[in-house]
Amino acid sequence: MNIDLRSDTVTKPSKEMLEAMMSAEVGDDVFREDPTVNALEERLAKMFGKEKALFFPSGSMANQIAIKLHTHPGEQVICDKYAHIYNYEVGGVAFHSGASCKLIDGDRGMFTAAQVEDAINPSEYYYSQSSLVEVENTTNKGGGACWDFKEIEHIKQVCKTNNLGFHLDGARLWNALVAKNESTLQYGNTFDTISVCLSKGLGCPVGSVLIGDEAIMKQSLSLRKLFGGNMRQVGYLAAAGLFALDHNIGRLADDHKKAKEIGEVLSTLSKIKKVEPIETNIVIFELNDNVDEDEFLNKLKEKNIHIIGMGSHKLRMVTHLDYTNQMHDKLLTELKSI
Repeated sequence: MNIDLRSDTVTKPSKEMLEAMMSAEVGDDVFREDPTVNALEERLAKMFGKEKALFFPSGSMANQIAIKLHTHPGEQVICDKYAHIYNYEVGGVAFHSGASCKLIDGDRGMFTAAQVEDAINPSEYYYSQSSLVEVENTTNKGGGACWDFKEIEHIKQVCKTNNLGFHLDGARLWNALVAKNESTLQYGNTFDTISVCLSKGLGCPVGSVLIGDEAIMKQSLSLRKLFGGNMRQVGYLAAAGLFALDHNIGRLADDHKKAKEIGEVLSTLSKIKKVEPIETNIVIFELNDNVDEDEFLNKLKEKNIHIIGMGSHKLRMVTHLDYTNQMHDKLLTELKSI
């Protein structure tokens, strides 16, 4: 039995999802003639109460184009020091948009409205102009933490007062919605643009969608072309997204339950210094200083258990659709024996 908890991106389409994909009606999406892609985009736009949505091959591309829609070269994006757009998108903010990042020292990837106010640059000509605030929910590097929506609303007010755009990297927003019992309309009413991923918790093979109103999304199609993101008969992939929206959101609660149970066992082990708070499907834990990280990882690999190292003695596990109850029982048993 192979247990892969490196990420929730390792899932493979279920038989039912594959059947939905293979029976999809398709067309040339570059001509905007793929009915299944159009259906997915229209559904997500409606779910979030926005006017437009656009399908992308990756969440990084969706985020980077959102940043380009909101900024001009030389301007600045306010985000947390843990933000995916800053740490894991290959310097795309600078490369693609010619913008810089003002990093906030938040708590597990989350910050306050007061911190945003402090981060806004003065209007003097020699400062970079602050033009966008970016939020990530759930926070990847922050261990799947969920934002307090009231704080998001406070940040929105700061953005309105200071004429700043407001973008949500919602790669794992579905997990936050389930964990906090929130709605897509809440987020659509608050953010100017939202990217949501279909290939993480929802189990699709590929795909993210950028959502916003017509005015901000006006250039999104031409920018997707510029980035090399246009696709043709992509309805086969969009069909997986439609299937996932129907079948794979509610079950995320099971992933969260398993993650918390993993954390409970880890917290009892003598080799573990600390387990970060667990709210959704990400478990981040830290080894004691005298424990060799490579040796720890290799012991798990010998048991066909695969997790990921994050540096500084921190390790990560992510539960997902393909992580079965049988795998879960085996993992807990093996962890107790280490």
